[in-house]
Amino acid sequence: MKLNHRTVATLRSLSIIALASLSAFATLTAFAGAASAQDQLLWGDTHLHSSNSVDAYLFGNMTADPDTAYRFAKGLPVVHPGNRARVQINTPLDFLVVADHAEALGALRYAMERGVPREELGFLANLAAPVVEWWLRGKLEKGEGFSIMTQALAEQAKEDVRTAAANPPNSSPPGGAFMKRTIWNEAIELADQHNVPGEFSALIGWEWSSMPGGANLHRVVFTSADASVAKNFVPFGSGESSYPEDLWTWLDETSAATGADFVAIPHNSNVSKGYMFPAEERLRGTPIDAAWAKQRAKWETVVEATQIKGDSETHPTLSPEDPFADFEEFPFYLQPNPQAYDPKPADYVRSGLLAGLAIEERIGFNPYRFGLIGSTDSHGGVSSAEEPNFWGKFAMDSTPENKKVTRDDAPIQGPNGWTMSASGLAAVWAEENTRDAILAAFKRREVYATTGSRIRVRVYGGAGIRPGDEMSNDIAAVGKASGVPMGGELRSLTSAPGFMIHAAKDPMSAHLDRIQMVKGWIEGGTPREHVYDVAWAGQAEGKRKPDSQGRVPRVPDTVDPTTAMYTNEHGNATLSAVWTDPDFDPSERAFYYVRVLEVPTPRHSLLDAVALGIDPAETGRALSIQERAYTSPIHYQP
Repeated sequence: MKLNHRTVATLRSLSIIALASLSAFATLTAFAGAASAQDQLLWGDTHLHSSNSVDAYLFGNMTADPDTAYRFAKGLPVVHPGNRARVQINTPLDFLVVADHAEALGALRYAMERGVPREELGFLANLAAPVVEWWLRGKLEKGEGFSIMTQALAEQAKEDVRTAAANPPNSSPPGGAFMKRTIWNEAIELADQHNVPGEFSALIGWEWSSMPGGANLHRVVFTSADASVAKNFVPFGSGESSYPEDLWTWLDETSAATGADFVAIPHNSNVSKGYMFPAEERLRGTPIDAAWAKQRAKWETVVEATQIKGDSETHPTLSPEDPFADFEEFPFYLQPNPQAYDPKPADYVRSGLLAGLAIEERIGFNPYRFGLIGSTDSHGGVSSAEEPNFWGKFAMDSTPENKKVTRDDAPIQGPNGWTMSASGLAAVWAEENTRDAILAAFKRREVYATTGSRIRVRVYGGAGIRPGDEMSNDIAAVGKASGVPMGGELRSLTSAPGFMIHAAKDPMSAHLDRIQMVKGWIEGGTPREHVYDVAWAGQAEGKRKPDSQGRVPRVPDTVDPTTAMYTNEHGNATLSAVWTDPDFDPSERAFYYVRVLEVPTPRHSLLDAVALGIDPAETGRALSIQERAYTSPIHYQP
């Protein structure tokens, strides 16, 4: 039987379960049995922008405020800010961070709805305020918000990265401090109103949006604190500093002064121009030292590996032996008239993890022992990471006609709505659905990323894990007794550890193709990597066998380009194994993370092409994709 990517997308709870495959349901039940009340899998988005973000407002989101974002995440229908249609998430989230840009936070929305506040303005600025309001309103009514934003980006990109970093732009307009404080206080109070411990966690946060010379160095910051604590500070923005270490110092000082704890999450390393995971020198041009490494590791325990602006796991030029390295590439720098895309090791998660091992050998500390999550970076106020229910990055991307519009007249074709990915989600193994428990999971890195599907994954590694343990009725108990979970560390082993891996399909999505183990290590001072196929569909029946290089052939792609339908005939609802590293050397530092792939399903661009009745080649994108999960690495330390 042919299925849409999420055939049951319009159904709810009981009907979803009824239509899910029996094997998937049985495995999910087993997962639920193994997960006690103190061991829950939570799904969320730590990177959602509302109309309080300047770029979101300029690009058409004038109505989807934080309240809209929380209601959508909870499963309620809302009005889309772009097309004005009623939209609804297929399955509600368990937590959300509304991470609006700290730079000019809420200024445009405030100015357009309430007028530029006159309290802090001088005589001349007071006279100019009505003119500024009139000019802005005219631009927005004509749909010229994008031109305002691109002009601002062009100014930032005029200088080289290090020169621009030393001279951060002033991002605060007249009255900006008053507007930022007002909007911030309203936003954190709203988060408290939507926060329901045990049911839904509304985490307070923002985005620090440093982009010197067009290099994306952005971080999402969130806290477990409530509004009574968060009112004692306002978000630190790149107008204060473009250097990440200055953000970390602000976090040190603010945490000490208020008692608030934080996590800072780098994102879109894929467009950082080689500055997100440096191996030798930091942005200031000085060598990486232990103090810098420890401060970074303290706050940046997790990295966003996948989102709307592409996948940051790795790149084919960096991982040429990985046949799945070419997933959802986004070869566009975030500036008008950019140079050709040039991927560098410091732009990607896997090579960043490898750099961390090398740095540790050199200075004795690893700044990049981070976990992995996904999130959306939606600027439309709605957290959508599902291919058939994807509402684009910006409000203007919400219709198929608008997705095909390229917003860049440069010789190098710029991005459009079809180059964006319907991605991603943050999966968190937490003791309970509360702010404190979620932040604690981020701190210990017991989290993982998916590209939109809710693939359930558990990983434990340890010397005491043996083949057959994956058949246990209590996976967590066996794993915790014999090893460490994803995000953990193993030390000083004399023999290869075993890794117990369980994966179950999203009952509303496709079957699973395979489980892979990605290993990185330092051998004789040289970074090395290898991808091992661990378990795969058809393995038990002998239908798919590894070749001479140990690689399992690709699963057949059943996506029909004329109907955007596919079948699950070649996949499994569940996969599990205990894997032992055949190349383990107890003297070598290493990391191990799991990648789980679904069978091919239709990409949102193909769904649009079928809806528009056009040749799918016009979208410029692949017909199908293999949704996937990336777990946080387990590190081995000699």
